[in-house]
Amino acid sequence: MDEQDFRRKAERALESLKQSLIAAEEDADLEVEDQGGALHLSFAEPPGRFVISPNAPVRQIWISALSTSFKLDWSDGVQDFVLEKTGEKLKPLIEKLINQHLGEERVKLQ
Repeated sequence: MDEQDFRRKAERALESLKQSLIAAEEDADLEVEDQGGALHLSFAEPPGRFVISPNAPVRQIWISALSTSFKLDWSDGVQDFVLEKTGEKLKPLIEKLINQHLGEERVKLQ
C-alpha cells in the first residue's frame, strides 16, 4: 500500500471512529478531540488519556492507551486496521480499552 492509499484508509477509519466516540462521550464521561489527524480521548473519572494516530511511514495506526502502545496494520481481508497479535479491529479494540479504563462495560461503539 502506498502512502496516499494509507492516508485515505486511515482518515476514513479515524473519522468513523471519531463519530462513534462522539456519540459515546456522555456514556463514558470522555472528551474527544481531533488534533491534526490524531484523536485524543480525555477521561474525567477515572482520569486518563488515550491517543490514536496514523503513522504513515510504517502504514499503521498507533494507539497509546492504558500505559501500552498498540500498532494496527491494514488488513485487506477484513478491510480494516487490525491488531495482528489478537486479530481485533480498530473500533472493537478501542471499545474494549475504554471499558477496561472505566472498569465496567459502559461503551458500545457503533
